[in-house]
Amino acid sequence: MASSTTTAVSFDDSDTRRDEMHNTIKQWIDDLTVLTDEAKASQQFQKWLTIQSKFHDYSHRNTLLITLQCPNATKVAGYNTWRTEFDRHVQEGEHGIWIWAPIITKQCPDCENSPSYHEQSECEYDETPSEAWSKGLVGFRPTAVFDVSQTEGEPLPELETEATGDTEDLVPTLQKAADELGVTVHIVDADAWEHGKAKGVCKQRSLYDLQPIVEVKDQVNQADLAVTLIHEYAHALLHFDVNDDTERAKREVEAEAVAYIVGRYVGLDTSGSAFYLAAWQNDDVNMIQNRLGRIRTTAAKIIEVVETKRE
Repeated sequence: MASSTTTAVSFDDSDTRRDEMHNTIKQWIDDLTVLTDEAKASQQFQKWLTIQSKFHDYSHRNTLLITLQCPNATKVAGYNTWRTEFDRHVQEGEHGIWIWAPIITKQCPDCENSPSYHEQSECEYDETPSEAWSKGLVGFRPTAVFDVSQTEGEPLPELETEATGDTEDLVPTLQKAADELGVTVHIVDADAWEHGKAKGVCKQRSLYDLQPIVEVKDQVNQADLAVTLIHEYAHALLHFDVNDDTERAKREVEAEAVAYIVGRYVGLDTSGSAFYLAAWQNDDVNMIQNRLGRIRTTAAKIIEVVETKRE
């Protein structure tokens, strides 16, 4: 996959700055669209996609159970699933994470019980033998799953989405830009981070104070920390009052496209955004182009504020 340039850009001529900025951002979005297409077609992404498809989507109830028992869990599967699907083995001495597993079996069309419970019930249905009944959900049973951290064996493929490059004073500059962007920002020590695998979050201060608060997890890679800050700033500017869950993927596309553009402007390699967007977009690669206006103006606003703080 091609990588984006890591040479910082400047728009020094005040007479042509606005047009040059918008034209350059438009070109960078075109580049990101191509990069995302290439990422989706790559063997690395296809291998990652295959692995992801083997993990179950858990209900809210089970997700809560997993979090309560293993707060740092990232990917869970049953003992045999780890062995047969992923060529990994649960390490000796590990304790299972208990969840509710659905019981799917033949089900009485009338009382909706399994054959054994149907026989014990007062249901008089006898139009068809139990062998002819369709399968359905008849209940739940406790079952143990294990997090990937409790296993060993073949590594799971990862998507390399981190930004790289020379940040100089970029992170402090972005922090200084927060007030002008109308955002409160906190860089949180990794040991105190409470948002799981997320690198950053954007939330409101309280029920009554609607000012956006951006929190990002501190990390060694300052380039990626900077791009995470920009991503969350984009959420604060674009999506803070959006509550429609069906828009989630679209919001991620916009925020990551903004992060790609601003990161590229300051000379960072943000080509990993293509893998990030490929994972979010499903089959709609045109989403970036469809939202070009919002992405472009938000990126331009952040760039302009960053520049004023660098002077």
